Amino acid sequence: GFWNDMNEPAIFYSVKGLNAAIEKASSLKGKNLDLSQFFNLKDTFLGLSNSPDDYSSIYHTVDEKQVCHDKVHNIYGANMTKAAGEYFEKEFGKSKILMFSRASYVGAHRSSGIWFGDNHSWWSHILLNLKMLPSANMCGFLYCGADLGGFNENATRDLVLRFLALGVFTPLMRNHAALGTRDQECYNFENSDDFKDIIEVRYRLIPYLYDTFCKASENDDMIFRPLSFDYPNDKIARECETQLMFGDECMICPVYEQNVSGKYVYLPEDMTFVKLSGENIVTEKMTKGTHYIDVALNEVPLFIKNGKQIPLCRPAMRTSLLNRENLEYIG
Repeated sequence: GFWNDMNEPAIFYSVKGLNAAIEKASSLKGKNLDLSQFFNLKDTFLGLSNSPDDYSSIYHTVDEKQVCHDKVHNIYGANMTKAAGEYFEKEFGKSKILMFSRASYVGAHRSSGIWFGDNHSWWSHILLNLKMLPSANMCGFLYCGADLGGFNENATRDLVLRFLALGVFTPLMRNHAALGTRDQECYNFENSDDFKDIIEVRYRLIPYLYDTFCKASENDDMIFRPLSFDYPNDKIARECETQLMFGDECMICPVYEQNVSGKYVYLPEDMTFVKLSGENIVTEKMTKGTHYIDVALNEVPLFIKNGKQIPLCRPAMRTSLLNRENLEYIG
């Protein structure tokens, strides 16, 4: 597999922008700044990196025409993955090659997957991750995911656990953070068994996750869908942005707020509520409507539609050790 990172031009600062920032700071030297002036000065220096003004000031000569860089910026990443994909197909034929990229463009799903870039260790970014999944799917990107726990800033134990509970369902499930931030590997937190419980759920679901991915790929379909796609005549479902349909069988509903023991969910039809934690399974039949569900930090919640089942296997240390012949069905 290949991870294609930092695959677009980056402008950390321009001489023009840096000089303007220094000049602004010099003009304020010796003054007692109020809050507005201080944060304005801080933002001036923070804005030096990847400034839109800098990108829009660069032009390329293409076929004797001048093309503004900000019009073609993302094509760099798309062409890199396309070139790599074409080579892999030429060299390895139909062998399965995994490649995902940070930079991309419309149509690049033919060559690679993507991850959602440098997010933050914020609770709101769990919900943002959830909302980006169907958006990426609608653009053709089935293989996608976010940096679980957040890339920038410092993650907490409960944040990483809740992030992982969503990441269980995403094709790309990885914990990734920036240098200089708090270590957020699962084994660095107390009570690491809670993390083990969630990761084991991922392995238990692999047969179902893989089958769902393949069906979506073969049928030009989506893995993640807004509830409105399945229940267009249900007003509450049309306005729901905190739950997603997964495959043909499930609805997922991650907890994305701190210091809560669960969340309210809306069921557009009768469903079976399932909580998975390691090898433990708790199920409960629920009727259409709004319910409050308790979800511990080491549990993964999901709902299964009436008349549907999903397979589970025993957890293993890696996918090659999974027993796909002896499956347990729930629903």
